[in-house]
Amino acid sequence: MEFSEVIETVGEVIDVVGVVAIVVGVLYAAADAAFRALRGRSPVYDRFRRVLGRAILLGLELLVAADIIKTVAVTPTLESVAVLGLIVLIRTFLSWSLELEISGRWPWQKRADASAAEAAEASGGAGSGASARS
Repeated sequence: MEFSEVIETVGEVIDVVGVVAIVVGVLYAAADAAFRALRGRSPVYDRFRRVLGRAILLGLELLVAADIIKTVAVTPTLESVAVLGLIVLIRTFLSWSLELEISGRWPWQKRADASAAEAAEASGGAGSGASARS
């Protein structure tokens, strides 16, 4: 097997992983929303959108990585690089749009207390932000 064939295979594997990440994310988001709805926990819709958006973002990042690997390592022609640039621009716009939908802010507008909000969400949203230290 030649180097270009190995790189092409690696790119295709990463493509498949990206698609699998999106599919698993959709299934997980749907199952999570169903369980939350059955238990009467809220907000079901907002959490569903956030979980689904994160899965799509992860999948898009993997698909972009696969495209970069395949284009730069296998077929580095001017036309293929131009197509890659267009694909990256479109996917970047989609990623930024999804980030805006998920967090309500552009990626470069992260709050200083974002890690505290993520910690509160991970613990089920309970607490006032203050934590006891041991």
